[in-house]
Amino acid sequence: MSSKISEEISSKVVLRRAMNISLVVGVLMLIIKVGAYFLTGSSAILSDAVESIVHVVAVGFAAFSQQLSNKPADPNHPYGYAKISFFSAGFEGAMIVMAAIFIIYDAIKKWLAGLALENIGFGTSLTLLALLINGILGLYLIRLGKKHGSIIIRANGHHVLTDAWTSLGVIIGLALVWVTGWLHFDPICAILVASNILYSGFGLMKESFVGLMDTVDEKSRNKIEKALRKETDRLNISYHLLRIRNTGSGYWIDFHLVFDDETQLKFAHEKATEIEDNLRDSIGSNTLVTTHLEPAKDHEIIHSHSMNR
Repeated sequence: MSSKISEEISSKVVLRRAMNISLVVGVLMLIIKVGAYFLTGSSAILSDAVESIVHVVAVGFAAFSQQLSNKPADPNHPYGYAKISFFSAGFEGAMIVMAAIFIIYDAIKKWLAGLALENIGFGTSLTLLALLINGILGLYLIRLGKKHGSIIIRANGHHVLTDAWTSLGVIIGLALVWVTGWLHFDPICAILVASNILYSGFGLMKESFVGLMDTVDEKSRNKIEKALRKETDRLNISYHLLRIRNTGSGYWIDFHLVFDDETQLKFAHEKATEIEDNLRDSIGSNTLVTTHLEPAKDHEIIHSHSMNR
């Protein structure tokens, strides 16, 4: 087994394990926060618990998406299943937005109906425990997602970290209630927390839309163009019609290589394959590269005829 294949298998195992850990921790956090809510009756803690419910549902869908994205291409899906990554991020973002809207509604409803809180100290302690666990897990998932180029894991990490920020906001609100005795800090804090959740949710939805529309960020494009120029300059050839697609776990790159008219097809194909392999080494093992070979003298004429058909 080649080292590249071994690395890809190892990466998939690591990501699957990370997703399973996230799901188990999500269920644990949900139990802790629901318990804290029933002990206190706090709108802020309820907002935290609702966010955890959304998180568990979203992680379940993300785990399914992660497994599906690893399936190889088939006749009905010739480009594979990696695009599910963006759909997963969009679904998670939409769930976050729905949770935030519910939190705001419930906080205002309780505010108008009259406020009453109990066991603030114990409820705050449980929320602090959730904050610490989610903070560590969220940072770990984001780092892991960036390292392995997985938008699913990275989106999940941002969601977990949002959950941690939510818990921090809840703790601040309950601390203010405990110190001042002014119960209105609780719904105010819940609304502020929900606003932060809304921002995170819309951010994930935007990232999903950008990915599904095949938008490539400037930093990634510059990196790919730099690597491609290095290869073509080395062989004293040129390229054009570069196109880049973000698959969610890597990039699909295709471009035309222009050789001298006297170049033999066998030699040109050999060099094109060499460029493809070097680009994968530079950009990442999940990079797919497709090249089209053209003669220098006739390629403009051929393209002009093709465009006029």
